[in-house]
Amino acid sequence: MALSSRLWRFLPLRRGAHRSVCQLARPGDSHGHGGVRAFLGSEVIGNTRPFKRGLLFSALSYLGFETYQVFSQAAVVHATAKVEEILQQADYLYESGETEKLYQLLTQYKESEDAELLWRLARASRDIAQLSKTSEEEKKVLVYEALEYAKRALEKNESSFAAHKWYAICISDVGDYEGIKVKIANAYIIKEHFEKAIELNPKDATSIHLMGIWCYTFAEMPWYQRRIAKVLFANPPSSTYEEALKYFHRAEQVDPNFYSKNLLLLGKTYLKLNNKKLAAFWLVKAKGYPAHTEEDKQIQTEAAQLLTGL
Repeated sequence: MALSSRLWRFLPLRRGAHRSVCQLARPGDSHGHGGVRAFLGSEVIGNTRPFKRGLLFSALSYLGFETYQVFSQAAVVHATAKVEEILQQADYLYESGETEKLYQLLTQYKESEDAELLWRLARASRDIAQLSKTSEEEKKVLVYEALEYAKRALEKNESSFAAHKWYAICISDVGDYEGIKVKIANAYIIKEHFEKAIELNPKDATSIHLMGIWCYTFAEMPWYQRRIAKVLFANPPSSTYEEALKYFHRAEQVDPNFYSKNLLLLGKTYLKLNNKKLAAFWLVKAKGYPAHTEEDKQIQTEAAQLLTGL
């Protein structure tokens, strides 16, 4: 009782409080230690009901969090599965040459944060821009949209060789609208991203082919553009037909007959080097390439015209 009396002096007085101490003592415990423990539980800690209710809420909160995690993980898995399904559809349409259907499919997901979707959308936008029936106004809009999609793809995944490749392609396209100075300045950026794409995936024939185009473009740069480049830049970009040829052949070794334009450019590069025999060999292959796209048809026509001039 001495301990109970001391505690009593430090606790707020309340009618019947002292009586509760005695009543809460365990039977057979003459010193009332059980009562003190019970009192501390109910009066100092507080009513046990709110305490139990708090424990219940904590348990429910924990269970709720666990449930949230399960559903979140399920949502991620579902979202991933959905993206994979979209990519499969997109790749099927691309391989089938269904340019407009592909664009319609992918534009539904233009707000996506997935790099694989975004670079495919950049490619599809550019392909629509390249169609002969696309007006010049529409083409310009599509070219800039494509660049934005490619840029976002690269921001989301810098380890994606395709994002680097299409970012470089789209920068090149935009250069057609921004003048010779910007176009030449962008050439360094374009080359850097093509080289990065090849580094990330040495087996991607398209990236290698595009590096060949970069070399070919600067090898055949007109004299007035070279003069402008020298005025604007201390070390303007430059290349040779031999270097371009090396990349075109390398692309063909990685993936034979993968692209009609690579065949055409092999022929055209040999023409630039005055090797008509090898030029004819590759131009015949380009002319006979199965036309799956509008570009393939254009290449067939150009190859046929070049062959008639040999």
